[in-house]
Amino acid sequence: MPLPPPVSPQTEPPGSPAASLLVIFGATGDLAQRMLLPSLHRLERDGLLPESLRILGCARSALDRETFHARVASAISNAAPADTHSEDSVRRLLARIDYHAVDLEDGASMAALAEHIATMRNGDVLFHLSTAPRWYGAVCRGLGEAGIAGPGTRVMMEKPIGHDLASSCSINDEVSAVFDESRVYRVDHYLGKEGVQNLLALRFGNALFEPLWNARHIEQVQITVAETVGVEGRAGYYDESGAMRDMVQNHLLQLLCLTAMEPPSRFDPSSVRNEKIKVLRSLRSIRGDDIATHSVAGQYSAGAVDSIAVPGYIEELGQKSGTETFVGLRAHIDNWRWSGVPFYLRTGKRMPRRCTEICLQFRSVPHSIFASGGAQVQPNALVIHLQPEEHISLHLMNKAPGLDRGGLRLSQVALDLDLDDAFEHAGRRGAYERLYMDALGANGTLFVRRDEVETAWQWIDDILAGWNLNGSGPKSYPAGTWGPSNAVTLTERHGHSWRE
Repeated sequence: MPLPPPVSPQTEPPGSPAASLLVIFGATGDLAQRMLLPSLHRLERDGLLPESLRILGCARSALDRETFHARVASAISNAAPADTHSEDSVRRLLARIDYHAVDLEDGASMAALAEHIATMRNGDVLFHLSTAPRWYGAVCRGLGEAGIAGPGTRVMMEKPIGHDLASSCSINDEVSAVFDESRVYRVDHYLGKEGVQNLLALRFGNALFEPLWNARHIEQVQITVAETVGVEGRAGYYDESGAMRDMVQNHLLQLLCLTAMEPPSRFDPSSVRNEKIKVLRSLRSIRGDDIATHSVAGQYSAGAVDSIAVPGYIEELGQKSGTETFVGLRAHIDNWRWSGVPFYLRTGKRMPRRCTEICLQFRSVPHSIFASGGAQVQPNALVIHLQPEEHISLHLMNKAPGLDRGGLRLSQVALDLDLDDAFEHAGRRGAYERLYMDALGANGTLFVRRDEVETAWQWIDDILAGWNLNGSGPKSYPAGTWGPSNAVTLTERHGHSWRE
């Protein structure tokens, strides 16, 4: 399916007023309870929410205001220890919050919601769609028909935007019929993480790295997002999406874009997103014979994680399934900066440890003067750890202590910058805290543009189509390991190995 023409680089004018009303659809759902409401509370606690902001929770459940308030207070309590919030901060947040039950398929119900919003509105409105993506078009259409989606309103949508290119285009078409692109804020919560934003600061705020950030000096790049958990309570959703749609299409490709993009002319929404789309359009398609040599799909079986026995995916799901829980890819970016450099992407559930990291391995020294002494010179590497801890490690060769009578001995050491230690007095912000502040203030820099989403889907669809044509299904790997054996082959046939 051909891609739509490039999106014009439009954004709301600088200085757009902060929204005075936040409307959360799906306010009783899992995301709202675990992430959204606790994030709003932390912003309230620290005095960061706009003074005039009011919040309206919407869902199908027929709750009164007091019952919803009790759920909000419970969500805040469950999300953090009691010593991180006070009754006063919870009370202040609840004073901002109202609730309205709504049936998204009922025009009369949407009209009643519109009347409620009109009584609360006193400026710009941010609609946050924390619902299943299939409802995005219906919600936006209902807002438009109710006359409450005009200038001064914007919409914030959670991933995934569709399950392939065709469905993504369909959803985006429905949304864009009501909200122009400058008022659409597509969430990839990884972009709100402190460590991900620090990747931009590391690259473009230091003279040391940018001259080396290219194919002349870097041999390979690895991006890993590993989880120790299984599907937990998301088995139904996960079995329809799998690791490719759930993680690679958004999180891993966004990390790849931030790692590989050219320096933007300035740090604003259009400039940053224009450079990201260039990377996505430079990704070499993985098709035909490359499917077998450049991609790996796996599914975990029973095993042990942290010495605790865990069931396999099929046991957790309760039925047979061909859904992948692990993906490994060898990607290439066909442009001047990265020609010939493989980008290895890996994500999976039930891995040995939880980590999100980006590793750039530099090329070896052209000639080792220490070979006569038997010293092994290993390539330098820069490792950017994003979670669970945020720190940066620069791996260098160093003389090992000793007299070295048989020749100089070398050992690799790491220069570490632990961001928690370096900024121990600065509070660490959750992803949704930053994303809410940016969306309320009409700053789209950390949100994903339509052409990014659809270009990513086109690349992913080629791989999924190749897997379907191949018909072999995902390879099994025991829980607590780094994926199926052919994931090792993916790198080793090119003289590389995964960082573990």
